[in-house]
Amino acid sequence: MGKTIRQLSEEFKLSKQAINQHINSINGFRSKHTYKVKNHLEIDNQGVKMLANFDKQKRQERQPNRQAENDKDKNIDQILLKQLDVKDQQIANLQQALDQQQKLQIATVAENHRLKEHVQKLSGLFESSSATHQQQLNDKDDTLTNSSNTSHIKDKNDNKNGNKVDEYRNREKKVSKSKTNNSWWHFW
Repeated sequence: MGKTIRQLSEEFKLSKQAINQHINSINGFRSKHTYKVKNHLEIDNQGVKMLANFDKQKRQERQPNRQAENDKDKNIDQILLKQLDVKDQQIANLQQALDQQQKLQIATVAENHRLKEHVQKLSGLFESSSATHQQQLNDKDDTLTNSSNTSHIKDKNDNKNGNKVDEYRNREKKVSKSKTNNSWWHFW
């Protein structure tokens, strides 16, 4: 005598739907191992054994699959850990390069500042040197002008003085002429 689906679900501790899925998943199971008694579907003893083994077979089939999945997961984890180590090393290298770049930038700015101050100091010395040099050139020109042109200036001054004397004499003559000419008795 066979067992009903309800009896099998209680025995295997599975739902009736799970038992029906097992029955439907085995090819030709319904035609070979099931029969109808009144309104119930019963499964013969060979079918019951098949369903009991079916659950064991599924577990055994799942076990290697789970082992393969676990191995695959472990491999993926190892690959990801290696990649993380590589990325950490890359980040450390980039951080070190960034630190070096910042130090170089600070050193360059300090050097530029120092050179700027040096240029300003030299510029100030050049300007004072240039002014001193210009003053020396002016003094030298004055000395040369004074020594070489002293006679020329003297001649010029003499000519000016002579001209002024001549002008004064000429004016005196004109004034005396005009006085004599402008006298009131002269008109009579």
